[in-house]
Amino acid sequence: MANFYSSRLDKKQDEEITQRTVLFGVLTIIILIVTLVFGLPFLVKVSVLLGESKNKNSHQFTEKMMPPLPPRLLLNYDATNSAVINIRGISEPKTNVKLLKNDVLIGQEMTLDSGDFVFDNIILDEGENQFVAIASNEKLGSSELSKMVRINYDNVLPSLIMLNPSEDTLKVDTADFDIIGQSEKDVSVKVNNHYAMVDDTGKFKLKMQLNSGKNDYEMVVRDLAGNEVKKKITITYDF
Repeated sequence: MANFYSSRLDKKQDEEITQRTVLFGVLTIIILIVTLVFGLPFLVKVSVLLGESKNKNSHQFTEKMMPPLPPRLLLNYDATNSAVINIRGISEPKTNVKLLKNDVLIGQEMTLDSGDFVFDNIILDEGENQFVAIASNEKLGSSELSKMVRINYDNVLPSLIMLNPSEDTLKVDTADFDIIGQSEKDVSVKVNNHYAMVDDTGKFKLKMQLNSGKNDYEMVVRDLAGNEVKKKITITYDF
């Protein structure tokens, strides 16, 4: 019985091999005829066109399936003393960009052919404002959220307390003098256009070499939002 099934299997395999051989022979003859009638360049051109068509269809399918990339918000500051600002960004050309402030939709704009977009006259809340954007296309869907940007709206002047001197005018009998004051964290302090050292608590200090007679100094304290406070003092060096 085993020999019977083995014989039938071998016969079936022989038939399949014969069919493949005949098919291969027929295809070979067809290719030879086409080559003789139209020439080898025609055959190569057909092969190239078939390959380009396949690649084109694959590319189009990929484009249809890919949603827009997340837009990018472009801001070169993270604090301001202005209640109204403009927010610029870049995304894919001719996509609709929606802007959200603190998770609330506040506007939408179409990008230009260059991919640029701008939202004008955005009103800030006091304190921190968080912005994200999302790009969408009717055919391709929506992108993921953009990277969040944070803007702190602060219109309060920084504090300034002079520790040395503690008064506006002072007479001294030595040329070496340390100007010392107290403000807030993350401020910059200039004394007559010379930057003073400011520690993490907002305390600043600058060593000065006094000239004989009156020495006028102006302190300018500026915070990250651009708020400034100024104070003038006069130190008279009389030796």
